[in-house]
Amino acid sequence: MKQRSPHTLYAYWNELRAGRLAPRRLEVEPSRIAGILSETFMLERVNARDYQYRLAGTRLCELFGAELRCNNFLTDWPDTDQALLAHQLTLVCERGAVLALEIEAKASARHVLAFEAILLPLLHAGDTIGRIIGAMSLTSPTPMLGAERPLLRRLIKHEVIWPDGRPHAMLERGGATVPSPITAQLQPAPKAGRPRLRVLDGGRTFWKPGSR
Repeated sequence: MKQRSPHTLYAYWNELRAGRLAPRRLEVEPSRIAGILSETFMLERVNARDYQYRLAGTRLCELFGAELRCNNFLTDWPDTDQALLAHQLTLVCERGAVLALEIEAKASARHVLAFEAILLPLLHAGDTIGRIIGAMSLTSPTPMLGAERPLLRRLIKHEVIWPDGRPHAMLERGGATVPSPITAQLQPAPKAGRPRLRVLDGGRTFWKPGSR
């Protein structure tokens, strides 16, 4: 079975960063991920509550029934999910975390779409993480939506992942190691770019090494 876009993007991002906190935005070559561009997006962190779509693939815009560019990623979520996502996106931008999500988007009582997504930090303007690159794939059957489009989104599962086994910014403060609650359950990401990402709450695995 063909790998979903989040898996493909993570492998490319991990290879590109080559052990660094994150790759630089200008290092990303669209031609290297041409097969998943329609499900890829890029966010700009404007402030702690505003993550604007700079780019959004045609497949995502089609499924959500709108041009996502210039919209806030945190729009159209319940308040509790919005607050949680804002906190986790801060970890992506300030500590180099990776965010894996399972999302439900409801178009109507009859049409509920399920997605998997991943959000990855990119260095921009020096050594600041000001961009996030992500990918989102539909995991449920594609319905005939007609004029209906999913509006309200809901988090089904979420996981903050430290690709190198620890939060970078915390280590840099004073040079002391501050363990992450999930560090002991994660393996460092292999240099070759094959991810070892797991859901830690007993749910199903997002990706396994060598999975298809």
